[in-house]
Amino acid sequence: MSDIFVFLAQQPVLLLFVVIGVGSAVGHVKVRGVGLSAAAVLFLAIGLSAWAATYGVHLEITEALGTFGLALFTFCVGLVSGATFFSSLRRSLGPVLAVAGVLAASAAVAVGVGRVLGLDQAVVAGAWAGAVTNTPALAAARDAAGDATGPTIGYAVTYLFGVVGMLVAVTAALRHRERDTDAPPTLVSRTVRVEATGQPRIEDLEEQHGDRIKFSRVRRGEQSPIRTAEAVDLLLLDDLVTVVGPTEDVDAVTRELGHASSHRLEADRLYLDMRRVTVSAEHAAGRTIGELDLLHRFGATISRVRRGDVDVVATDDFQLQLGDRVRVIAPRERMTEVSTWFGDSSRGLSDIMPVVLGLGMAAGILLGAVAIPVGGTVFTIGSAAGTLVVGLVLGRVGRIGPVVTALPYTAAQAIAELGLLVFLAQAGSRAGAQIGAAFTSGDWLRILALGVVVTAVVAGGLYVVVRRVFAVGGTRLAGIMGGVQTQPAVLAFANARTGYDARVALGYALVYPAAMITKIVLGRILGGL
Repeated sequence: MSDIFVFLAQQPVLLLFVVIGVGSAVGHVKVRGVGLSAAAVLFLAIGLSAWAATYGVHLEITEALGTFGLALFTFCVGLVSGATFFSSLRRSLGPVLAVAGVLAASAAVAVGVGRVLGLDQAVVAGAWAGAVTNTPALAAARDAAGDATGPTIGYAVTYLFGVVGMLVAVTAALRHRERDTDAPPTLVSRTVRVEATGQPRIEDLEEQHGDRIKFSRVRRGEQSPIRTAEAVDLLLLDDLVTVVGPTEDVDAVTRELGHASSHRLEADRLYLDMRRVTVSAEHAAGRTIGELDLLHRFGATISRVRRGDVDVVATDDFQLQLGDRVRVIAPRERMTEVSTWFGDSSRGLSDIMPVVLGLGMAAGILLGAVAIPVGGTVFTIGSAAGTLVVGLVLGRVGRIGPVVTALPYTAAQAIAELGLLVFLAQAGSRAGAQIGAAFTSGDWLRILALGVVVTAVVAGGLYVVVRRVFAVGGTRLAGIMGGVQTQPAVLAFANARTGYDARVALGYALVYPAAMITKIVLGRILGGL
């Protein structure tokens, strides 16, 4: 083995991909539906490095690769979360602030318990980052402490319970999920025959229901052609109109207008066609549906948008991104033209947008290096927080002039996962040679005890505050727990237990960006104490 380790030490890039490949394979192994996922890469790197140290071989992936991977991860997380993050601040500021408060309380507890246990502050900072399973927080703690070894050892010892403990908390949150009252609406499409005599305007009806519904087709008279509905249309007696939205709102509109018709306008393709189209043309991305003016451009309208695995009603203020799948309703003879205008290419799912990626990453790293005077010291937020902030802003803006500022959802997710794996491999290889000392000296018991306390404080605090104070259902709470823990394994577990209920993903997306920023800031504070 000595010769193999010497060879790997001379080939850091080969070592990186061996660790990523083998570690990911191990992470896919599940026991009762639970696996380590990306965390297995960290533990494999630690194990290999520790094993090599017994032969006197220094097996380490270079620091530059780790910084590169972490910056990629945080930047892409910011891009895909930008719009969700800023809208969540407006709509759910209470739960978001509660999440930050729970994390801050856990950091304060970590400091107190760490002192009682006689642990070095750098180790406490890393142990806290591991207990909340956040690698960017680990990077912030290492940078602030000026010690790459202590925080990483603390992180490695507490990380596993950080995952397992939160899985137990998710199980408790889902125990009574059948009583949840906040199930997300299922979108339905219905043709309604108008019996109201007041000639209601489509635009007024959509506003009345908070833009949760969308009128897509209308037919005036039995022999008239079906056409796309316009906001200014007045609905007359005996008109047939198709409405899309949550069942409850569609039922309400049906009662207001008349009754559900046995005719199905969407099934009649003589005049209008319907097609799912991928947004891959840059001129269509980063703009709201209203700005595209499809009705006057093509006589077309969009009824739904699918981003990732979630369908939403296509409101005029919804901003499209590359890779979105839009359900377009247009005249048959113009459908090909509409598809061509949107691009409708798989490139919309995979384009990495090199200009945005390069300049956005550069701006984030520069922002992270800006020196901020605090008291008598100089404070920098670091490349992880800098790239996250820039990514959030670019994801929210959508486009600047002719330049689209957000990556396609699928491409950004893939890049983020690669960046995370690279950072975990580097961080693990750095700590491997020292981890043995922690376990043989008995320090690991005290570190693990600290981690158990921190994870329990976070899980218990979330359960009490989010569920009891804000009356969030157990299913959405499971997603919030995964988002606060910034842990894909917890998200995957909750999805598997709920059959991929949309509330899990919505809860995860609601708090993930705020939790990520809070953890990076707290990690830096703990590391600098």
